[in-house]
Amino acid sequence: MERKNYLIDTNVAIYYFGLAMSNESEKFMDQILGKKYYISVINRIELLGFKRLNGNESDALSSFISNSIIIDLEEDIILETIQIRKKYNIKLPDAIIAATCLVNNYSLITNNIKDFDEITGLHLVKVDKRT
Repeated sequence: MERKNYLIDTNVAIYYFGLAMSNESEKFMDQILGKKYYISVINRIELLGFKRLNGNESDALSSFISNSIIIDLEEDIILETIQIRKKYNIKLPDAIIAATCLVNNYSLITNNIKDFDEITGLHLVKVDKRT
């Protein structure tokens, strides 16, 4: 089944707004951001807590967040997160992001494939940093 909804990982937003993505990945993100897109409440926390932002980057991230659909920690996501943590060696924020995607059938756009690639059923879309 084709997934049409995307959850954007924290690293992708940081690379995108820091102009650190490859041209191809930047064009892909331009298309995604022109549509409906999702982030986890964990992504919101990570992005707004990122210390190394200048004023323009902070404004851009705030706009990115306000234009997204934020998925909160609901019971089904919490239960899936617990199962992921039991089965895989993964950090809690990443487990919550993966669980959010699995429960909602979203594709995860990330640069950190290695953090998620062992999770069965999780559809990953890799974007690249500028080299």
